[in-house]
Amino acid sequence: MARAQGARAQMAFAFETAYGTPPVGGFTKMPFASTTLGAEQPLLNSELLGYGRDPLAPIKDAVTAADGDVVLPIDAEGFGFWLKAAFGDPVTTGTGPWTHEFQSGAWTLPSLSIETGMPEVPRYAIYSGCVLDQLSWQMQRSGLLTATARLVAQGETVGTVSNAGTPAPIDLKRFGHFNGAITRNGTALGNVVSAQIAYANNLDRIETIRADGRIDGADPSIAALTGSIGVRFDDSTLVTQALDGDPCELEFAYVLPSGESFTFTVHAVYLPRPRIEISGPQGVQATFDWQAARDSALSRMCTATLINDREEY
Repeated sequence: MARAQGARAQMAFAFETAYGTPPVGGFTKMPFASTTLGAEQPLLNSELLGYGRDPLAPIKDAVTAADGDVVLPIDAEGFGFWLKAAFGDPVTTGTGPWTHEFQSGAWTLPSLSIETGMPEVPRYAIYSGCVLDQLSWQMQRSGLLTATARLVAQGETVGTVSNAGTPAPIDLKRFGHFNGAITRNGTALGNVVSAQIAYANNLDRIETIRADGRIDGADPSIAALTGSIGVRFDDSTLVTQALDGDPCELEFAYVLPSGESFTFTVHAVYLPRPRIEISGPQGVQATFDWQAARDSALSRMCTATLINDREEY
């Protein structure tokens, strides 16, 4: 009997025309490291009395929304699909390579269908009506560069054959931590040990009464962009900004030698006053848990720019 193995798992991805309706084609094979997508249906203990000490059979509760995380590589082509899910359609310019600019603040977000397959069982689960709730990643000196996408789906449908057909592959060109750089107001920010970025759409689940137990949608509310920067304490520039309460612009960028790049610009970053601790003879570090807000001049909070050889998303 065949046993399911993650090494043989597959993931296909496609944007929907109508919320909750999987498209009949147009799926793309997506690289991923792990996923927790799935639906659950808990059981309720019987409260009835008069039948002795042994309980009666439990009752099924409502099906929880099919949600979960997908851990994915930050690459030059596939990551654009996740940026579109987070921010909406990009503004694309150029004649090859193309520049795709994703801006925050869209009132509506696209929905997508994701199919995960385990061919040896076989089991193919398609999650329709997926809306991206949060996209986050870390910057550090070494290691594999991945992001985590948190999704809220309308429902899960499980079958024994794939509904994605033969998904189109992508040209995988991964960015690495070695390709990363951070600038503040256009100047390289030195002595950075680590950084974390998290963009959240803060979805509002529409949990209505339905015969199929699914939600009616997931609407974006006030977005949030937060993170942290760990730096070796060598001057008072960031501390002074925190005390003054002024914003700065932070840019997190990755560039490949072949020319592809990903730049995430946060236009108005506010820093809290940090605690400066001396924990021993080693160098002193400070951590700034920053928050972003809408920049009044640009009328948005952040811009994600992806330059690659793909014409459109």
